[in-house]
Amino acid sequence: MDRKARHARAGPNADTTKQAQKEHSMSSWLERQLSSHQIQLAATALVSGITVAGLIYGGQAVRRKIAVEQLKASIPPLDDEHKAEGLIVSVKLTDFGAATLPPPAVREDERVAGLALRAQQGDYDEELISEQLTRTASFLTTPRFEKLRSSFVIIVGLGGVGSHCTSALARSGVSHIRLIDFDQVTLSSLNRHAVATLADVGTPKVQCVRKRLEAVVPWAQWECLNEVWREGQGERLLGGWDHGRGRKPDYVVDAIDNIDSKVELLQYCHEHDIRVISSMGAGCKSDPTGVFVGDISRSMEDPLSRTTRRKLKLLGISEGIPVVYSTEKPGPGKAQLLPLREEEFAKGKVNELSVLPDFRARILPVLGTMPAIFGYAVANFVILEITGYPHEFGLGKGRDKLYDSILSGLQGLEERLARSAGQDPLGLKIPVTKDDVSYLVEEVYRGKSVISGLPTRLALTRWRSPKDGFKTDQRWNGQKHSKVQLDELVCMTKEEAKMHEEEVLKGGRPPEVMYDVDVVKLVESRHEEERQYRRYR
Repeated sequence: MDRKARHARAGPNADTTKQAQKEHSMSSWLERQLSSHQIQLAATALVSGITVAGLIYGGQAVRRKIAVEQLKASIPPLDDEHKAEGLIVSVKLTDFGAATLPPPAVREDERVAGLALRAQQGDYDEELISEQLTRTASFLTTPRFEKLRSSFVIIVGLGGVGSHCTSALARSGVSHIRLIDFDQVTLSSLNRHAVATLADVGTPKVQCVRKRLEAVVPWAQWECLNEVWREGQGERLLGGWDHGRGRKPDYVVDAIDNIDSKVELLQYCHEHDIRVISSMGAGCKSDPTGVFVGDISRSMEDPLSRTTRRKLKLLGISEGIPVVYSTEKPGPGKAQLLPLREEEFAKGKVNELSVLPDFRARILPVLGTMPAIFGYAVANFVILEITGYPHEFGLGKGRDKLYDSILSGLQGLEERLARSAGQDPLGLKIPVTKDDVSYLVEEVYRGKSVISGLPTRLALTRWRSPKDGFKTDQRWNGQKHSKVQLDELVCMTKEEAKMHEEEVLKGGRPPEVMYDVDVVKLVESRHEEERQYRRYR
């Protein structure tokens, strides 16, 4: 009997039996697997993982909801109290969830001010201060860092240089800071100011700097004087801490851009033995590699530095004041002081256009990065000086021997000229000092010969013969002196001066014939400069 016939006789009962046998085999396999210890552990781990993940995600969702509610609660309502003055535009959210116009941070300012008040009264964890300043402390070491923490620094002028300097000093650990500035934050100053924001425009710079830095160093103590530096107020403005009752300042920072005020401040500090560092001009500068710290007698290629130096020399101060200056030379295509428009001149006296009398009215182009570099250079120097950290400082030029030599040469020249005029040169004196020589050589003639531009073997000589000859002044019995004036002298090399003496002073040849027109114009411009500065003597 074939297979098909047997299957037909077996009928449906045979199929049912086979299906039952398959199900029994599967059930037995599952029972064996479930009884396995490894499978039980794996299942337990899987269930536990699912449970923990659910708890984590659930917890995160709860915390996220709480954080959102807290953030919403911290946002002040957009009522009249929280609108900026004059602001009419409603504050709305963009598609990205950001404000189109940032609302005033009134609550944040109040919170910072409250924290600073408590911190300045001693209610602040010293461990937090130590942690915040740990990098500075480890660099300076403990004894030096303690000097910095207890120091008192005065910053005069809070523009680009002064604000960056103040920020660096405060962040480094200086705990007592006095700020002096009469001005307010302007829109045009935001390109270089260290901490000012749009919300600070129109507010005093001293309050702006203090408010912003209290959010960084709430424990620092501040004294803010919203006024102009005046020489007559020097004792009060630069007096001891706590309105003159406390310690004297460890250092004064001059960040003023007005020349007369700058000179008055530096003179006051020099005469009262107050350590001071001055920032020269950062305007129209663009090369950060040309910024140096050195004695004021070494500063070059800076109109503000040159003018300050000349006025100080006229007051008897030729060196001993550290300054931050740039050696960058002006040139074609570089920024220059912008002239006033013609319509501004038509309004009246140009001086009346400035913020205060004697303050500049013209716009000084400033690349925002340069005042920051100047400010940090000033702050760095102050920190090293206060703490006694080893550092090199460019001292004065040390050209006293040169000036003595030039003065001696001028004395000899006047004696020879007096003798040529039939005068007895014995006992002849000249009304020129070594400081005058330094002033003429360095400031008027920039340390170079007016003829060739050479900077070596320099000498001073008269430019032309006087109309009344080289007669000496003998009006007083026992006194005999030369009538030479500073604006009659020029700087040449010794070789040039010797030929000039023979051809011009003794030979009677006019300088206009002896030299080309460019040299003559240069000498005339230098003499005019000297006459302008003579009024400061």
